[in-house]
Amino acid sequence: MRGEPETWWGSTAQLFSEGPRDNRFDSVELRPKGRNYVVREQDGERAWDVMTWDVLGGGAKWPMTNVRQLRLAQWRRLAEKPQNRCIVPLTEFCEFTPNKHDLGDGRPPLKGEMWFSTDQHVFPVAGLWQRTKDGAGSTMVTCDPNELVAPIHPKAMITILDPEDVDTWLRGSYDEVVALQKPYDAAKMTVRGPVFPTRTGEE
Repeated sequence: MRGEPETWWGSTAQLFSEGPRDNRFDSVELRPKGRNYVVREQDGERAWDVMTWDVLGGGAKWPMTNVRQLRLAQWRRLAEKPQNRCIVPLTEFCEFTPNKHDLGDGRPPLKGEMWFSTDQHVFPVAGLWQRTKDGAGSTMVTCDPNELVAPIHPKAMITILDPEDVDTWLRGSYDEVVALQKPYDAAKMTVRGPVFPTRTGEE
């Protein structure tokens, strides 16, 4: 996942909390358990925050980076409360190809990276967050894939919002945010790849 901090969707330039920001904090490329910027609201103010991409904060065997079933009690508890919703800003997101590719270099075949972008330079992704024993952790909400993403990842895609829906996600009722959990228009998206940066240095 790739994102960048800017003043977007009515947020101010300030950070709610600086958080631990050391040489492991990479705001350009987001990876599971890495720290990233999100937009959220607190006491009527909308601003940035820094969170770990794992809403359970290491409380499970694998990082909980995406959630789908908002009707499950665990996630409904967060989705019902505007204070536990956030926006994750991205410029692209990655899914790996279903099949491995032989690059003809005598090394084992590997899956390629497919990078998806939208008609928005920086696009808002619906997210949830909570405080954990290790600090604030966030997750992205997923939905059914559209026809561009489905051939690569048939199970789900991240919930990309139109700019006019950001206020609803951050302030709306539970039923209103569930209604936003739908695939983004494939006609407004492009994809590049496959690329193999770990093998060929391609970006």
